[in-house]
Amino acid sequence: MSNKSRSSRMRKNASAVKMVGSLVGTFRRAAGLTQVALAERVGVDEETIASIEQGRRTLKEDLAALLDELLDTKGALAVALAHMPEVDLFPRWAEEYIDLEREALALSWYDNQVLPGLLQTPAYARAVFLNDVPALAEDEVEQRVAARMERQEILQRKEPPTISFVISEVTVMDRLGDDDVYFGQLRRLRELADLPCVTLQIMPVGRRFHAGLSGPLILVETADHQRVGYVEGQLHGRLIADPDEVSVLERKYAMLRAQALNPQESTGLLDRLLGDT
Repeated sequence: MSNKSRSSRMRKNASAVKMVGSLVGTFRRAAGLTQVALAERVGVDEETIASIEQGRRTLKEDLAALLDELLDTKGALAVALAHMPEVDLFPRWAEEYIDLEREALALSWYDNQVLPGLLQTPAYARAVFLNDVPALAEDEVEQRVAARMERQEILQRKEPPTISFVISEVTVMDRLGDDDVYFGQLRRLRELADLPCVTLQIMPVGRRFHAGLSGPLILVETADHQRVGYVEGQLHGRLIADPDEVSVLERKYAMLRAQALNPQESTGLLDRLLGDT
């Protein structure tokens, strides 16, 4: 698909997402509910409702069905979703990984260029996509941000995956966006570090030995207890299922965890950067 036709599809999908969001807002107001009240009734946070109504987050089928019932819309939201144009937000090799991520029992994630997508705030994610070369259209940026935020819902599962992150201190120090984006992202990292399912470690600069020089990697324990690796480069990524290759990645990750600051030292570093010494 050409970049021009792909951008056209992205714009159409973004318009459809905004249209569905506007419907949610219209039905909510007709029912005499605030965003806070609606969020409480359907069991989500207020930001989720606000993001959907503003077209920054795609309404999912299960929530649409719940809203249709609660707001007495006669199934209008479900129908609107069914007629939304499909769009490829991710290349196929990334979609395969995201499918595994969605159902994973455990994830082990090392990144040295950008913060892992599961840790990003919307503002940070937007700053990341605004750095893409060639530049993305505004609608495409917003669609990608919304898709990234949806991936983070695995952290709110009744039984979330166990996730270990090792991230470079340089990445933590980079100020993508502006100071508001930077400190908002630091606060988000600090909050996530306290989740029972998350272990966050920072790899400090100045190490004389570093097991991650070959680049980022992710290890996935699938729902059927298989171990799969995932690595991504400039223009492509690939899943790794060969046991010997997965073993290499596992050994690299074990070494990275040993070389990084421990979780307490890592949260202490975040506190210092936030000024909470």
